[in-house]
Amino acid sequence: MIRLSIHAQEAIALRGLRAEWIEATLISPAATRPDPCRPGISLSYKAIAEFGGRVLRVAHRPDGADVFVITAHFDRGAKI
Repeated sequence: MIRLSIHAQEAIALRGLRAEWIEATLISPAATRPDPCRPGISLSYKAIAEFGGRVLRVAHRPDGADVFVITAHFDRGAKI
């Protein structure tokens, strides 16, 4: 199950992100890397065709059997 932080909920609403884009990024990312600034956090990336191929970055961590999403945004500088 995917759980969202309050910040993630606000960011998703503000940025017009779709829940299915976040889910797709977590299920089948083009790349996943550890966050260099936050231990225990992973960054998953996926190009979203419906948004002009821009790369969505989702910051998340495991939370038991769940995935806890910290934030999500389109990353202009992402290299996947």
